[in-house]
Amino acid sequence: MPYVDGFILAVPKANLERYKDMARVAGAVWMENGALSYVECLADDVPYGELTSFPRAVQAKEEETVIFSWITYESRARRDEINARVMKDERFSGDEWTQVFDGKRMIFGGFEPFLTL
Repeated sequence: MPYVDGFILAVPKANLERYKDMARVAGAVWMENGALSYVECLADDVPYGELTSFPRAVQAKEEETVIFSWITYESRARRDEINARVMKDERFSGDEWTQVFDGKRMIFGGFEPFLTL
């Protein structure tokens, strides 16, 4: 089974088109370096829960929307190799990557699937 990196983040609605442009670049970089898939999803039916929810998890504000994304790899070892190359890619240089959303509120992690149907 492939290895999965998952991400949840809040993006200001005013920056959504800039984020989508950045995601296209990021997706190309990951795919060129060997990722199996790269998926970005825009919140559609994600209510603000009383105790927990996607918006609460990233402290989304009224003027923000939630992005849920994932990248798949052949294995964790391959993920580590690919991410090392991705982080050195010149397309990730520049301040625009830090101005579109608050990375401090992004949730991310690597996951080992145990069931695929």
